[in-house]
Amino acid sequence: MRQFFLTAISSLFFTLLLGAESVRSDHTEAELVAEVDGIEAGQAFWMALRLKMDDHWHTYWVNPGEAGLKTELKWTELPKGFEAGDFHWPPPKRYLQEDIMNYVYEDEVFLLFEVTAPKELQPGTELTFKARADWLECDPSMCVPGGADLSLTLPVVSEKAQWSDWHEDFEKTRESWPKDLSANWSIGAQLTDDRYTLTLTPKTGANSDPGEVYFYSSAAQVTPSAKQFLTKDSGSYQLSLEKDQYYSGDLDTLPGDLYASNGWLADGSDKFMLIAPVVGAAAIGTGSSVSSAEAAVSTNPLGLGSLLGLAFVGGLILNLMPCVFPVLGLKIMSFVNQAGEERGKIVLHGLVFTAGVLISFWILAGVLIALRTGGEELGWGFQLQSPGFVLALAVILLIFGLNMSGLFEIGTSAVGVGSNLTGKSGVTGSFFSGVLATVVATPCAAPFLAPALGGALTLPPVQSIAVFTAIGVGLSGPYLLLSAFPSMIKLLPRPGAWMETFKQFMAFLLYGTVVALAWVLAGQVGAELLLSIFISLVIIAMGCWVYGRWAAPHKKTGVKWAGRLVALALVGLPLAYVYAGISEEAREKALIEKIASGEAEQDFLIWEKWTPEKEAKLREEGRFVYIDFTARWCATCQVNKKAYSNQEVIDAFLKNNVALLKADWTNQDPAITQELAKFNRSAVPFNLIYSPDREEPVIMPELITPGIVLEKLKEAGAS
Repeated sequence: MRQFFLTAISSLFFTLLLGAESVRSDHTEAELVAEVDGIEAGQAFWMALRLKMDDHWHTYWVNPGEAGLKTELKWTELPKGFEAGDFHWPPPKRYLQEDIMNYVYEDEVFLLFEVTAPKELQPGTELTFKARADWLECDPSMCVPGGADLSLTLPVVSEKAQWSDWHEDFEKTRESWPKDLSANWSIGAQLTDDRYTLTLTPKTGANSDPGEVYFYSSAAQVTPSAKQFLTKDSGSYQLSLEKDQYYSGDLDTLPGDLYASNGWLADGSDKFMLIAPVVGAAAIGTGSSVSSAEAAVSTNPLGLGSLLGLAFVGGLILNLMPCVFPVLGLKIMSFVNQAGEERGKIVLHGLVFTAGVLISFWILAGVLIALRTGGEELGWGFQLQSPGFVLALAVILLIFGLNMSGLFEIGTSAVGVGSNLTGKSGVTGSFFSGVLATVVATPCAAPFLAPALGGALTLPPVQSIAVFTAIGVGLSGPYLLLSAFPSMIKLLPRPGAWMETFKQFMAFLLYGTVVALAWVLAGQVGAELLLSIFISLVIIAMGCWVYGRWAAPHKKTGVKWAGRLVALALVGLPLAYVYAGISEEAREKALIEKIASGEAEQDFLIWEKWTPEKEAKLREEGRFVYIDFTARWCATCQVNKKAYSNQEVIDAFLKNNVALLKADWTNQDPAITQELAKFNRSAVPFNLIYSPDREEPVIMPELITPGIVLEKLKEAGAS
């Protein structure tokens, strides 16, 4: 009993001791913790750096993303004979600020590492571990370098060590680690010019629908904010990734964490998979290696005949894909309407529809081949990489959907649904039905389509167009078959009231496609512009309602024209506004990229490195001095840089001969730290303007805009 109490008291004492060494920075609590309450000689055990952040604050992953710094731990006192491993990094969260993507930890994180004890230890003694931890802690408006000197004392035990109070946190952290799932998935990687392609092939126990897939590159080889495109082949997935233009390290492997929203295994478990595929190799197990002979991959292993067959079957299956199925249903309705018509007219509609499909595919193939010949790396659905095209397609489908829901009537619709398909408008409807089928088919990836398209883009132009033609024939095949054999139309239901119900039901499929296109836009434009696009879609829907309400055939001529003009304004003005926003955003991004790469910096603004001496010299010369205290790891700082690309700001700086100084705090700099302290600041961003006519500077807010910069320049006395 006495031994029991001594053991319990000792355990309590050391448990308290383990929790007594936490250190707090401005917004983060740091601590060295162990999973066990004692050390066994010659045995390995786990320790961790525990970081607990305040609400709305975060620290960073091993690859912080486009801004930020990873957390580091350096030993200042590691007991003799002990070996400590590297951090095992739990999966991060994506943190998007404006268009800057970071990988962060929020709330609390345990960065585990394994420690191995030597065999020569004396039970009953105590050992102290000391280390210096450094991290970056940020909230949406500022970043502060954090750090702490930490220590942990553990006893050496003669019996098996017991779990500490932190054991459950260690277990939970280990469960979150990305898993090696090479038994369930094969992973291969290819690098072509500026893009990586991951090929993911499911094996036994794999989830056939992993859902959203996102790759976290631990070696910073992939641009974090760039859109990642997932396509599906008959038996595998391809994830297209943009290579980071600043990465210059090892290209032999592509290590990182691969996320699947539905889980990688059939039961929906294991959402993170650890991978390190050999770049340039065929699909292999995660983290595996292959010889140079095994790594050779044929660029076009299929012959032309096989490609044409795959293309036809892929086009045929496209009819059943979610993006094309609404058009399929509408076209079937048009055939129902044609029951009893002359065979020649029915065949004409089928031929015209097929012509619409084929001409659209030929145009698409021609543009794609021309652009790739000019050096562009484009693929199936490349036009959806343009926000303007995606918006136009979303608006067209929204208007079609509202028409099908009965909000307004425009006679014979462009998708071939109407009461009279025998005249010119009906043939026109069939043609544009084929065009629309092609347009909405391009986001889809049907089985057999990926190898056919991949092969088509490696063939000479004529053969490539033949493959695209086969896809078009497959897509239009069912409609052409029905028109060629009118007797088959008799198998379809007779026209009746059910058609109106069916038409309204199919409208919801179009609305779903609009939502999917809006999701694509969300990855292409900024948050403010995306909100403008959503509001514009609502106003456009209102325009359709006005058209249906006041431009109906039974209305008076004056009322009809008023309804048409108001509807046109409600549709046209929002579109003009958002397209202007898309153009402006593209221009700003291009200008920012030029400044960031150094191409435009000398042409517009010349920034000099800040030093106290440089600042004093410029002020003695009687110049305005603008100082930007910044850091590459500060996301808000990167957002603020947009203000300097504004032409009015550039003109104001040049006109007033403002000296521009950049105090770069990316690495620790005592001079910058002291200068910030003079203004009671310990974080960046921080901007100020010195004027020749006043001793105290004009202080800027943390978040700046072109308007704020111009206002503060004026306050400082600049013209």
